This record gives sequence, structure tokens and C-alpha cells, in this order.
Amino acid sequence: MSKKSVFVTELDFCANCGTVLPLPGTEDVVTCKKCGFQIDVAEFDGVEIHSKISFNKPETKIANVEETDDLTGPTVDRKCSTCGNEGMVYTTRQTRSADEGQTIFYTCTNCRFQEIEYS
Repeated sequence: MSKKSVFVTELDFCANCGTVLPLPGTEDVVTCKKCGFQIDVAEFDGVEIHSKISFNKPETKIANVEETDDLTGPTVDRKCSTCGNEGMVYTTRQTRSADEGQTIFYTCTNCRFQEIEYS
């Protein structure tokens, strides 16, 4: 039923090409999707598969605008949508992939309301 294996691997990997094997299903064999190598499903008896999802926790806190005393950066003539002030300070950051535009963060010099513009 199965071809001769090229090398010895864990049951999670194809013994012919090294590709990760799909989980056993209702068929009598587990077939590699890349090369067609087959392993009898009986070889998986007693094997337990455990998985765990863990999310990265942010290690540093980004300071809020209210926590800083002074606003630094260039000032532009942009009207604040909250208080109507005609001056905002801006900074830019590359928050997406390199082939997309920078993200511009505008901060009101009066009420410190922050607006974000994706360009």
C-alpha cells in the first residue's frame, strides 16, 4: 500500500519528501498531498496530537499623548475636528507593508485630540 520511504521521520511528516502530512481522516491511509506517499492509518493508533495557540503580549506601552508634556514635530494648518483649532502637529510611521504609504498621526496643539490618516 505504501511506497518505500526515503528517510525516517516522525509521523507528522512525509517519509518521502518531508512535507507535513494531513491529519488522519476516514480513509485507511494518510496520503501526502505533495508526492502521494501513503502511510497506513493504523500506524497513527495511540498518537495524541496537542496544539496550543498563544498570542504575543505587548512588552512596552506606547505613551498616550496626554502623558507627554510637549508636542514636538512639524505644525500644519489643519483644523481639529474636536475643538476647531487651526494647528496640528504630525508624525509619520510605516505601520503597514513597505509598498504602501505611511500612516500620518495628527495631534491637536490645543486639545491633544489625535487623528490618523492612512495614505
